[in-house]
Amino acid sequence: MRILLIGASGTIGSAIREALEARGHEIVGAGRSGDEVVDLEDSASIRDLFARVGTVDALVCAAGQAPFGGIDDIDDGGWTKGLQNKLMGQINLVRLGRGSVKSSFTLTSGMFAENGSGISTVLSTTNAGIQGFARAASVQIPQRVNVVSPPLVRETAVKLGWGSKGVPAATVAESYVEAVEGGATGAVLRAGWSLAK
Repeated sequence: MRILLIGASGTIGSAIREALEARGHEIVGAGRSGDEVVDLEDSASIRDLFARVGTVDALVCAAGQAPFGGIDDIDDGGWTKGLQNKLMGQINLVRLGRGSVKSSFTLTSGMFAENGSGISTVLSTTNAGIQGFARAASVQIPQRVNVVSPPLVRETAVKLGWGSKGVPAATVAESYVEAVEGGATGAVLRAGWSLAK
């Protein structure tokens, strides 16, 4: 399959690319930099991406930004960033990509959709919104729409100085492969949650 991978150079995105290419899929990578640049906060940029890339079999999004912070810590700009980038960016990939993506969309939420904390106000909101959107969209369009919900990724924890807890990105990537190659729609795949510590 020819697969458009948004966030291809990120920690999870790189692992997804490696896993999908190992299974013989052709990857068209896109993100904030690289060969195919896209700004998830700009619907015109998303439209331009689809015009440049043309038809693909599947789209995987492993991108989206939202700030950490409690309810009193996030200002209007932080809320706008999270809602426009992580939530509306992924919604617009589906809305605007239906004419270009033949088989499936795989979006990314995260553990805070179901496990809120004192620093996850925006992330809990956006992640839950992505899951709700996928459930609704999956019964309205012919393409499959699924969500992968990663826990803390080990490589990210190490970069942030949090030690080696979390799940390896390669383990998380297995759920993206399942979403692309499987037959489910409207599903939330909880990537490696049973291994998260």
